[in-house]
Amino acid sequence: MKLVVGLGNPGKEYKATPHNAGFAVVEDLAGRFDVKLKRGLRFRSKTGRCICGDDKLMLVEPLTFMNRSGDAVSSVMRYNKIATEDLILVLDDADLPAGRVRIRPQGSSGGHRGLDSVIGSLGTKEFVRIRVGIGRGARRGDLVDFVLSPLRGKDADLFEQGVKIAADAVQCIVENGVERAMNEFNGVKPEGDGTNGESK
Repeated sequence: MKLVVGLGNPGKEYKATPHNAGFAVVEDLAGRFDVKLKRGLRFRSKTGRCICGDDKLMLVEPLTFMNRSGDAVSSVMRYNKIATEDLILVLDDADLPAGRVRIRPQGSSGGHRGLDSVIGSLGTKEFVRIRVGIGRGARRGDLVDFVLSPLRGKDADLFEQGVKIAADAVQCIVENGVERAMNEFNGVKPEGDGTNGESK
């Protein structure tokens, strides 16, 4: 079974914010597979199950808040006996242009507290992660304020495109492997992206 975990913060006030990119991707996938995400106290998460290609898929939204995401992820993995090579973690990335997606089979947290929490709880950096670019906003002000504020206009449009690209990437990883997904989705620009070349 593959485990797809989207990082974010629970609560209506965070629903349309860029920091909840992971939640948005999981919810997009839940819609595609007609899955209802249900709250479970055992895992402190919302979860749902479906079939993707030839694999069983478990979709997870931790309800522990971003900085404690690892507690929920490790709990789900232990109970379901899921290996780290079967984990796909989806999160936001302010250093990627809005709407871009970057897939990596392993790596550091890059300062992302949710990813840092998961790495700490699992004791390894060797699991697939999909970063959804959110940019830093047209305002270029305080980053914390930006990632926790609802998106509007072009920012919202690019974000929505990035969510769909990331959901496509999840399906590609499950059905064809991470290398194929990296070749197909890393560097893809959403419509209306005004940047030039590959981001660093």
